[in-house]
This record gives sequence, C-alpha cells and structure tokens, in this order.
Amino acid sequence: MDENKLIITPKTKVLQLIEAYPQLEEVLIGYVPAFEKLKNPVLRKTVARVATLQQAAAIGNVKVEELINVLRKAVGQDLLEGADEMEFTTQKPQWFDSNKVASEIDVRVMLQAGEQPVNQIMADLTDLSSDKIYKVVAPFITAPLIDKASSLGIKHWVEKIDDEHFNIYFYKP
Repeated sequence: MDENKLIITPKTKVLQLIEAYPQLEEVLIGYVPAFEKLKNPVLRKTVARVATLQQAAAIGNVKVEELINVLRKAVGQDLLEGADEMEFTTQKPQWFDSNKVASEIDVRVMLQAGEQPVNQIMADLTDLSSDKIYKVVAPFITAPLIDKASSLGIKHWVEKIDDEHFNIYFYKP
C-alpha cells in the first residue's frame, strides 16, 4: 500500500496507522502517554493489530475527533468533523454481584507469550449462562473485545485497579 493513500479515520487500525506513517507513533505517544505501550512488541503484535483509533481514543480517555485531527494534521490530511465516541461503563452497575462471577481469565500471561486471547474469550462469552458474569483481567482496557461483546448484547463494566491492571466484567442478561 502506498503510505500516502491511507486516510486516517476512527476505524483505522492502530498498527495499520503506524506502519503507513511511522512518524505518527511518537505523535500518538505525545498526545496520550498511555500509548507508550505501543513500543512493547507483544502489544504491538496483538492489540495494535485489532484496535481501531476510535477504541484507542476511548482507552486513552480522549475525544476520537481530536485524536484523528491531531494525526491528520501531522500528515497533511483534511480535518475530521463529528466522529462517534466509544464509551465504557466505569461505574459499578446494578447487575454486578461477585457471587455471579462464573469464570475468569487473566490475559496478561497470554499476551506476554504473544498469544491473542480474543477467540478464547469470545468462546467463553458465548457459553456464558444468562445472569452470570465473566471476568477478564488485563493490563489495559480491552476495547476491541468490549466492542464485540457489546454488539452481541453482553454488558460490561471496566474496573481500573491501576495503570497496568484492569478487571473487565461481562454480564449476559
């Protein structure tokens, strides 16, 4: 792909962006310090491949339109207007009850090994009984996974423990 042909949109994958415009990696990191994790080769191979800029903006808690426009301006593209925002449930929901947690997975080890846990998690979510909760322990907000689960009618709650530890609870009503 001719690198000048990639038009930056909220649906652009993070890895696709930094492969087409390597100079934008530093722009991303400068705009949202949490994107420093992109320098980790394991995260670059796994998360950056599937995460869109819209999801990355949500992870970084910045407006997607602002992020896109910072990136577009850096490469001389027209500015974007009216991009959709992705939001996460960060307040403990009424449906949460620790006694309803049926199973959990800690993806930190899988990611360190270069494995992509999304297929395992989606299979587990498909098998999850109604009124039960599935817990994912991760080193970041798993935006692509939350997006996919939400599209299937599965609710979520993101509990931030610290900058490197998030519990994401999925609930099948």
